[in-house]
Amino acid sequence: MAIKRPTAIQKGCIPEILKGRDCIGGSRTGSGKTVAFAVPILQKWAEDPCGVFGLVLTPTRELALQIYEQFKAISSPQSLKAVLITGGSDMRQQATALAQRPHLVIATPGRLADHIRTSGEDTICALRRVKMVVLDEADRLLASGSVGSMLPDVEECLSVVPPPAKRQTLLFTATMTPEIRALKELPRTPEKPPVFLCEVDLQALAIPASLNQMYLQIQVTHREHYLHMFLLTDHNLPKSIIIFCNRISTADYLTHLLRLLEHRVTALHSKLPQRQRIDNLGRFRASAARILVATDVAARGLDIPEVDLVINYDIPRNPDDYIHRVGRTARAGRKGESVTFVGQRDVELVHAIEARVGRQMEAWEEEGVNLETRVIREALKLVGEKTREARLEIEEGREVGGKRKRGMVKLRPNK
Repeated sequence: MAIKRPTAIQKGCIPEILKGRDCIGGSRTGSGKTVAFAVPILQKWAEDPCGVFGLVLTPTRELALQIYEQFKAISSPQSLKAVLITGGSDMRQQATALAQRPHLVIATPGRLADHIRTSGEDTICALRRVKMVVLDEADRLLASGSVGSMLPDVEECLSVVPPPAKRQTLLFTATMTPEIRALKELPRTPEKPPVFLCEVDLQALAIPASLNQMYLQIQVTHREHYLHMFLLTDHNLPKSIIIFCNRISTADYLTHLLRLLEHRVTALHSKLPQRQRIDNLGRFRASAARILVATDVAARGLDIPEVDLVINYDIPRNPDDYIHRVGRTARAGRKGESVTFVGQRDVELVHAIEARVGRQMEAWEEEGVNLETRVIREALKLVGEKTREARLEIEEGREVGGKRKRGMVKLRPNK
């Protein structure tokens, strides 16, 4: 796998996990946290390859699939049986796979909680003997009080595994919140060694030094026009790009619009069917699509080494989300760029981000390029026309989808 030497988080955590200590690992995105817990889990499992040995919980389907693939790659000399339990896939097939006592379960909390509630004791009983539990992106899994909080589902998942005194618990995150750090002080039983806390490169939630952060001032009424012309500059035209939006509707609209404007584009958001999410991500990884338009479902943990540029089409409300977004580029020491579109009312959000990361963004510029002039000369009419077409496509798609639900349209009409 071309891993020649351990990263700092791997060097710090692997020996302590092998000693049996619970571990809280904090390191910036792209620093190799998955290997930091996968290697010691596989080492200890190989010494006693029985039943369900490990459970990994992670917030998104794409991240769960990536962790599954990394475990399978690292364990390829052994006969590891791992199952993926995520939304968007058949519940019955997953229940059957769980009941067959795999060695490793990698799951999103919502779907595993569904199985705990509905699939019966025969399906989940093996989880009661789990030796190691991992919470990956722990800050997201343990966040309480927010809309869409996963904490209730996480608690339900943990209710069926052995208690903390009888299992090894590993928490990994790129955002070391006070709540996670406080877990180090939880009461311990005499037989359990103290929690090992390893923080690497987390000064003010450090972003990679090789990342060039920039901003672009735009007129919010012409945001799409600026995006189109920005993607076509000589400097940006060859790049692999992720565009982040705050809403699914915005991501869907931009995908339609950019396709009509003849950009090679695909999308990733939670309203897409699971098969399509996997296929779209595969197309982007294989460079069949140059641009991925995504919501924050793509912001955490995904390792796509070829990403050259991250564009914040919408500025995230939470500065930590900005960190995770721009962390999709400049990974593992590579260079990368991020550009944030800033409208008249976005200045405070930018200041909050700069205060959080401890660095100021620089104004975007490209030699010989006056973006505002290009927008006026080349984009106003064209993008305006394609905007109307994109909105019409989306509306027609909704009407057809609604008719299909009511049984008024055949899925495969006769020719």
